[in-house]
Amino acid sequence: MHLEENIRVAIYGLLDHKFRSFLTMLGIIFGTASVITMISIGEGAKSQAMAKYQDLGINNIIVRDKDLTDQELEQMRMRFSKGLSLEDARAIEGIVPGVVAIAPQAEAALEAMYRDRSSKAMLIGVTPEVNEILNFRIERGTFITTDHHIRELRVCVLGANIARELFSFEDPVGRNIKIGDQWFEVAGVLQTKALFTETVGELAARDLNNDIYIPLTTFNKRIPRPGAFPSELRQLTVQLESSSKLIETAAVIRSVVSRRHFNNDDFSIIIPHELMEQEKRESRIYNLLLASIAAISLIVGGIGIMNIMLASVLERTREIGIRRAVGGKRADIMGQFVTEAMAMSITGGVIGVIGGIGLSMGVALFTEVHTSITLYSVLIAFGFSVLVGITFGYLPAKRAAALRPIESIRHE
Repeated sequence: MHLEENIRVAIYGLLDHKFRSFLTMLGIIFGTASVITMISIGEGAKSQAMAKYQDLGINNIIVRDKDLTDQELEQMRMRFSKGLSLEDARAIEGIVPGVVAIAPQAEAALEAMYRDRSSKAMLIGVTPEVNEILNFRIERGTFITTDHHIRELRVCVLGANIARELFSFEDPVGRNIKIGDQWFEVAGVLQTKALFTETVGELAARDLNNDIYIPLTTFNKRIPRPGAFPSELRQLTVQLESSSKLIETAAVIRSVVSRRHFNNDDFSIIIPHELMEQEKRESRIYNLLLASIAAISLIVGGIGIMNIMLASVLERTREIGIRRAVGGKRADIMGQFVTEAMAMSITGGVIGVIGGIGLSMGVALFTEVHTSITLYSVLIAFGFSVLVGITFGYLPAKRAAALRPIESIRHE
């Protein structure tokens, strides 16, 4: 029997027993849809994580002032460490090879107010270089400029979330807001940034979209630093020419800063590129686990196909005997039943792919879970459904091909 005739007979078989065929395909449909949905959820989580570390800069090394108690800070000061400072930045720039730029920043948690609205915010004093180093993207207005920095102007740039909280549907650019006890003019608004949902080194989990940026010179002049023994800076972001020697350069930076701090352990080194690579490895394991769990549904669907095909062999024993008697070969009979199993798995796989894409889009639309549908997830799910059909259709096909013609014709 030729392939075309096998396919035609398989299609007729599906159409003659529509409801039974549909019930048989349900396992394949749900399994395929589950694999696509699970992988899309895993890919969505991965893309969010990658965006988070991209915002930190893959060529960057972050030197962060440690969170210490007042007592611990007092001990550090008694051991001659002034904490992170602009002098540290100048030392790193002058000693460490491969440094392109350094972005210092100071921080203070304050309340921002506009008319009758208020919101908690992290006020961050920065230099203009931070815009390029930390991949900031402006939605409206401008970022902190060199002119703002030199003239110590009271201007600010709002994170996306705090701009919405304070201004709702108004355009914030050009408006004046009160931060702490100081008034600032809004120069710009940033695009939405990825959220930190966990603590990374000394980077505490927080919504970066609630940050407000002002010139570092203005911060130093007008904003009191929190704590009894505050450091001049909270963070230094060091940008390198490439990411090829991040580990070696981080070791040099640690040595330079440690020497300047008289070997006091009051700072930490964070390498976003290394964290990103670790996140990728963990995401691959996570995706594999999710896909494996979902693939169990496909295996169950394959068992359903095998059960129905075995029943079909028993039901069509006389038909098989007649075909053998008129010259049909074992290979023809076997090919017919394998083709029927494949037809069910392919049809179920196509419906499952459509359902999986729809389900993934629905999850993203009606929940806060971010999903990302990829071509490889569709190909894996569909390919596995076809493989299941062939595998579980082989045993019934082999049993059908092994039937003896005379006994099959006499079968009632």
